[in-house]
Amino acid sequence: MVLFDVLYVGVAVVALWFGADQFVTGASRVARRLGVPGLVVGLTVVAFGTSAPEFAVTIDAALAGQSDISVANVVGSNILNLGFILGGVALVRAMATTRTLVRRDGLLLVASTALLLVVAVDGRLSAAEGALLFGTLLVYLVVLARAGSEGATTAADPFHPPDALRLLVGLALVVGGGHLLVGSAADIARAAGISEWVIGLTIVAAGTSLPEFATSLAAARAGRTGISAGNLVGSCIFNALGVLGLAAVVQPLSVSPAGVEGAAWLLGTTVLVLVLFYTEETLGRLEGALLVALNAANWLLNLL
Repeated sequence: MVLFDVLYVGVAVVALWFGADQFVTGASRVARRLGVPGLVVGLTVVAFGTSAPEFAVTIDAALAGQSDISVANVVGSNILNLGFILGGVALVRAMATTRTLVRRDGLLLVASTALLLVVAVDGRLSAAEGALLFGTLLVYLVVLARAGSEGATTAADPFHPPDALRLLVGLALVVGGGHLLVGSAADIARAAGISEWVIGLTIVAAGTSLPEFATSLAAARAGRTGISAGNLVGSCIFNALGVLGLAAVVQPLSVSPAGVEGAAWLLGTTVLVLVLFYTEETLGRLEGALLVALNAANWLLNLL
């Protein structure tokens, strides 16, 4: 029954949110003990943790042969991250930017989104193209690791058992919640006569992006805008290169025309965000409202 599927979606979202929160908390504490700078933590540890739902959902959908949900989840999550979440957080508190975030990470985000569009334009993501995306992410992580080691301080307590337990519990909840969300969302799409692309772009993307929203808002309210902005940019890079790349390696994906159009819209949004970061010292309410409005317009166009 559709009613049960809706209930399962709610349960899955809670599991994804709580699981990602536990994963991020444990991983962030370990990183802080190692003396890793805040921006690097946001771009790597926190970004990977909050992207864990996207990893679980996208790979699960790929294995189930639901390519539209796989691609729509990543594209939709990135649009949501740069629209509703980044814009929404800026409406709550102005977000300061740094030269490193703009010149290194922002440019890579634009380049990775452009690469995604190029490999998807023929309507298919092959295993080789997935390996190219994932390999690019690995190179990026090496660069960040070097940056982190240069700014690291001596660790006082590099290991704490409760943090390891948080990681394991969080990972289990994310994987289980991701599997439940994909199955339930696909059932709803079939019952309502809605395309899997629209379901993936809206319900699934919103569900898997909740950890990014919660983490970024909490960091911004605490005045840690470096982690907040870094988390969103890093999550988008992880999604475009790591999530879709790994999913295509595991199971080559077909990309519908709507998927190509969505990737093109995402590229435009990414370029706009980079321009706003570059031209403004802070991302204020006006810029935030613009990003939220664009995200709402994209949802409306896909639902019509």
